[in-house]
Amino acid sequence: MREISLAEMPGLLGQEVGVSDWITVDQTMIDLFADATQDHQFIHVDPVRAAESPFGGTIAHGFLTLSLLSAMNFESIPKIREQTVGINYGFDRIRFVSPVRSGSRVRGRFTLADCRFRGAGMLMTTYDVAVEIENERKPALTASWITIVQFDPKDRPEGV
Repeated sequence: MREISLAEMPGLLGQEVGVSDWITVDQTMIDLFADATQDHQFIHVDPVRAAESPFGGTIAHGFLTLSLLSAMNFESIPKIREQTVGINYGFDRIRFVSPVRSGSRVRGRFTLADCRFRGAGMLMTTYDVAVEIENERKPALTASWITIVQFDPKDRPEGV
């Protein structure tokens, strides 16, 4: 995994900073997510009935696809050497553009849209993310994702 320093982050603004590996979203994953969230709508968990829907089969929950961003981020975005902890702060925008059919593969693309030093030991980052579906023109989702990088204040770059 590539590592960078806090001081390098502002220089990455506007750049794609990571592309994850493909993740297969199979029916087992969808069923387990349905159990965890108690969302057993037929388009997710009933292949026979879902085959008659406009989707032609079961599809992943939008929130399942969204939740995969954590794994995609962890494996593809450079690690900041000085980071002591990373925190999910939230989203400014999420759009579920295309359904993820059971058996599809998805991956995340991350572009650093903003980064601001806040307080003595915090960097707030905003990533424009897209979750692509293999062999599909439109993404599964797009989002503006805000995270917080905490670090020891003694590691704060000078001049910021």
